[in-house]
Amino acid sequence: MKIITYNVNGIRAAIKKGFVDWLEATQADMVCLQEIKIDSLQFPYSLFENLGYECIVFPAEKAGYSGTAILTKVPPKEIIKGCDIEEYDKEGRIVQAVFNDFTLMSVYLPSGSSSEERQDFKIQFLKDFYTFIEAKKNENLIICGDFNICHQAIDIHNPKSNAKSPGFLPEERNWFTEFLELGLLDTFRHLNTEPHHYTWWNVRTGARSKNLGWRIDYQLISKNLEAKLQRAIILSEAYHSDHAPSMIELED
Repeated sequence: MKIITYNVNGIRAAIKKGFVDWLEATQADMVCLQEIKIDSLQFPYSLFENLGYECIVFPAEKAGYSGTAILTKVPPKEIIKGCDIEEYDKEGRIVQAVFNDFTLMSVYLPSGSSSEERQDFKIQFLKDFYTFIEAKKNENLIICGDFNICHQAIDIHNPKSNAKSPGFLPEERNWFTEFLELGLLDTFRHLNTEPHHYTWWNVRTGARSKNLGWRIDYQLISKNLEAKLQRAIILSEAYHSDHAPSMIELED
């Protein structure tokens, strides 16, 4: 079973860059999307339904902003949109698809880089998200998405110069360590210990061509699922966004 996560930075923009044909070639069973930047009525359901996917869409109330989605070829037994906290749910931050053996989440955590106010919002989100997952830690979870945090120095191209940058602050990194201690596994880092693997690059500085990036997109799984994990890779050849998608393969 192949599961992809991808911050598409606007689903319409990604489609114009060949996203649909690329997705078909991946033969992914499930796809978690972030920053879809589109409302439910405008979402191009038929493009993905033609590939065999059911589309679960959770947009932000604000037009052209945020939002998450799950595309799945396996019908879920339950769909859960949001976390019952209005200030997060109106930004479309969390959507879940519940299956017999696990719960799949597509999550988009706040960036915090635009202002002190948004950084404060992000820190509160981290606290609430920890509590949200803590209540579900006895479930088999697959949490995919853009966390807007580099966990370790190996996950960022220049840890020294970014030591005070939102996304690499000590309190964010410590939160991530504690979050994993809920019984979660960072699939990519579990199977790949080499440096220079990133999932986001600053477009304005041309950082991608120099591979001066950040690994802020993750696929976390409950440790109960570790024996099923076969592969975890970053699909860095995909150029539909300022992010690269990641993929895990699990035994059915």
